[in-house]
Amino acid sequence: MAKNVIVISGPAGVGKSTLAHLISRKYKMKLYTGSDFFKETAREHGYNPTGRGWWDSEEGLKFLRERKVNPEIDRGVDKKMMQKAKEGNAIMTSWTLPYLGVNAIEIFITASQEERAERISKRDKISASEAFKIIKERDKENKELYKKIYGFNLGDDLDVFDLVLNTDGMSIREVKDAIVKFLEKK
Repeated sequence: MAKNVIVISGPAGVGKSTLAHLISRKYKMKLYTGSDFFKETAREHGYNPTGRGWWDSEEGLKFLRERKVNPEIDRGVDKKMMQKAKEGNAIMTSWTLPYLGVNAIEIFITASQEERAERISKRDKISASEAFKIIKERDKENKELYKKIYGFNLGDDLDVFDLVLNTDGMSIREVKDAIVKFLEKK
């Protein structure tokens, strides 16, 4: 691979962290998730982020709303992630790094809200309708947040990505195989 950093981006519930974990193991790269950096910051702000579904909880959504009124939270996380990217040999999940000029192979994976809700429903053991409601709110809140902070349209401004892949109907193995095939060509 020409670059030694890979950034995987995409909306909530699309499988970024799962995919990043699989790719990091295959290529023996360090793994950094935006979620981990934000959870560390959430703790610093008095939250108790536990479990994979924390972002979809009332407390997680409250932290998201706090981030909307205090953009320095996100800027601080992005600064930490940029530093890790400069160290190299890493796979990272992030909504913002591709727009901030990080030197990386940048991949955007997406799926319909319905499919992402189904994935979250299984992961968090909640109803599909509850997961769909959460997905809709998170998509709306995240789009507004990043438009306000950085001026890009999350999920719409995709020209910065080296690969955009719709994963509707694909298993995680099929997604991984498609990404590996792309990376091997790079």
